[in-house]
Amino acid sequence: MGKKVTMKDIARRLSISTVTVSKALGEKDGVSEQLRGEIKQLASQMGYSYLSPSEQEKLLKNYNIGIVVASNYMQEGAYPFYFKMYQSIVRYLSTHKYSGILELITPLMRERKILPNIASGKKVDGIIVMGQLNGEYLELLRGKRIPLIYLDFYDKNEEEDSVITDNVHASYLLTNYIVEMGHKKIAFVGNIYSTSSILDRYLGYYRSLLMNRIEVREDYLIPDRGEDELFIDLVLPEDMPTAFVCNCDEIAYVLMEKLKKEGYRIPEDISVVGFDNYTLAGYTSPKLTTVEVNIESMTKNAVDLLVGKIEGRNEEKGRKLVSGKLIIRDSVGKV
Repeated sequence: MGKKVTMKDIARRLSISTVTVSKALGEKDGVSEQLRGEIKQLASQMGYSYLSPSEQEKLLKNYNIGIVVASNYMQEGAYPFYFKMYQSIVRYLSTHKYSGILELITPLMRERKILPNIASGKKVDGIIVMGQLNGEYLELLRGKRIPLIYLDFYDKNEEEDSVITDNVHASYLLTNYIVEMGHKKIAFVGNIYSTSSILDRYLGYYRSLLMNRIEVREDYLIPDRGEDELFIDLVLPEDMPTAFVCNCDEIAYVLMEKLKKEGYRIPEDISVVGFDNYTLAGYTSPKLTTVEVNIESMTKNAVDLLVGKIEGRNEEKGRKLVSGKLIIRDSVGKV
C-alpha cells in the first residue's frame, strides 16, 4: 500500500504553503480561482481524498430535531392543541429530511434545572420549544448553544426566534364583535401571568374596551389556573357580566357548563367566546364563537426558520406573527 497523500505533499509539488492548500480545498477565501483549480486538479491526480464543505456539513449533522414541551401540556386528558402541533411539526420536518424527537419537561426537571436528554452531546441539530417554559429553564437551554425556535410563545427579551399567533389583534377583533352585539359588561377569563399568549389575548381584549370607551374592571379579570399551570375553579364576580372572553376553548367549555348549572342561558342571558377553534368548539351547546389558530402555518414557519438557522441562513432574531381567523357561531347573542 502506497503512502497516504497529505496536504503537505500537494503544497510541496506546487511550491505553496499548506495553509493555501487547506483554503482551496475547503472553499475558503484567500485563494485565486485559477490556483484553486490547479490545487484541486493536482489533489485528484495524486489520489488525495477530501470532502467539500457541503459534504463536511452533512457528516456533522444527524438530521434529528428535538421538540420539547412541558409535560402538563401533553398528559392524558389534557387539551390536545400541542399534540396536534407536534404532529404537524413532524410532517414539515420530513420535507426537509429531518426527524423529530419529542421530550417532555416535567415539573421536577424545571425545579431542579435538569436539561432534556436530547440537549446533551450532539443528539440533535436544533430544538423547537413548544409552549411556554419559564425564563430560567430557557436560559439553560440557550446555554447549550443549540439552534432554538420558540413556538406559540416568546420571551420578553427576544433572545430567540419565535413563531406565534397574532393573539393581540385576533382577541381585539373577537372582543369588538361582542361589543358590536351591544355588550358593555365584558369579562376576561385567564391567568395573564401564566403565558405570553394569554397575556397578549388579554391585551387585545383590553384594547377593544379602551377603543370602545368601555370601563375596564378589575373584578372582570378572572384567573383560570394557578402558578403550577393547573386549572382552578372559576370564581364568578358578584356583578355578573353579560359576556365572557375566554383565553381558550377548553376554559370556555368549562365556563359554559358552570353557567348552565347556575341557571343561565347561553347566549340569551350570557354570551361566551373562546380561542383556538379546538374540536370541542363545534360540539358545545350552543356552538362556540372562537378564533381559529393556523397550526399548519405556525409549524411550517417554525421548521423553516430552524432549518435556516442550522444551515446558517437565519441570523436575525424576532417574532413571526401568524394571523388567526374569527369563527362566528352561536354562543354570542345581542343584548
